[in-house]
Amino acid sequence: MANSNTLTEVIPKLLAQGMLALRQMAILPRYVNRGFETLAGEKGSSIDVPIPSAITAQAVTPSYVPPDDAGFVPTKTSILLDQWWEAPFFLTDKDMLEAMNGTIPMQASEAIKSLANKVDTLLIAKAEASFPSYAGVAGTTPFANDLSEFLSADQQLNDYLAPPDNRFVAISSRAKANAMGLRAFQDASYRGDTSGIIKGEIGEKLGAFWFMDQNLTRHTAGSWTNAGTTTGTNAAGATTVNLTGGTGSILAGDKITFSGADETTYVVSAPTGTAPTTAIVVYPPLVTAKSSGETVTVKASHRQNFLFHRDALALASRPFEGADPMGLGVYQSAVDPVSGLALRLEVTRQHKRTRWSYDILCGVGAPRPQFGAVIAGE
Repeated sequence: MANSNTLTEVIPKLLAQGMLALRQMAILPRYVNRGFETLAGEKGSSIDVPIPSAITAQAVTPSYVPPDDAGFVPTKTSILLDQWWEAPFFLTDKDMLEAMNGTIPMQASEAIKSLANKVDTLLIAKAEASFPSYAGVAGTTPFANDLSEFLSADQQLNDYLAPPDNRFVAISSRAKANAMGLRAFQDASYRGDTSGIIKGEIGEKLGAFWFMDQNLTRHTAGSWTNAGTTTGTNAAGATTVNLTGGTGSILAGDKITFSGADETTYVVSAPTGTAPTTAIVVYPPLVTAKSSGETVTVKASHRQNFLFHRDALALASRPFEGADPMGLGVYQSAVDPVSGLALRLEVTRQHKRTRWSYDILCGVGAPRPQFGAVIAGE
């Protein structure tokens, strides 16, 4: 093992290089609501993300008695730091020399890549389970002919009163290939700039910033059949819907519609029971009451592209507390203000070799899931 003086010099360099690499690879965390603190934490602790309350304008009536404003209290959502992941690797003497010269070794770079991908997939899974709005056709890559899928999703965010700024579109490689073939993104007279031709990037268009995310996953829908219907009393505003008569399953993350006049798409957050009698928890709360006999339709399996406002998702990260109380290793932590991620690098001596490990402590949440929409793909 290298002596302590060498470690003292190498660890800060590898941590700084790792933080820079993490910033470059962790794309999705840049565009969500980030809550992070420099105070140390441990797995199981939490961070509160504030959510402003809606305020109704009221007429002014001068009086010696001030109005009661007690109802205007911002709410908050608590994000549990329950995700603790590490990416270990080993360095040769040559690798350590490269690190001393300012070059991140290949193994360290791969470790950082795995952590960045993990944080990305955590946010994607949270969006899958939380976003209610739905646009496009399952099994069909969007933007083949026009931007109608985006416009539909954008309209749904507007209906939910999402702010017009800080909107982002995460698309798959196939969706990007289609979008880049549209004149709206190719032609400078439409775009207003030439970056799409020179850099192969879409950037900020139509009120949103577009970027490709290669980690976007497919949602595998449940096998519930249209023979299943609502049953019992399902009042407007309820979040639990009783179903009967169906076969198969409804899964968390499924997008469903009802056959009545309500055109809202709902996301299933917690199915319980088994067909033919079951109950599901949905978001948003029911817009209209569901009488017995309304058919329930589950959207087919699809790849998930997303349109979302920054406040739809939240990422919380903190450096570690109480690391290595026995003093058996050497470690250092840092918080990146750009990605919002706290990274730690730890070095320990094993049997005849030295182990290096980046690890990260974080949590994800969906403070305002109504501000996000799925654009279905292949």
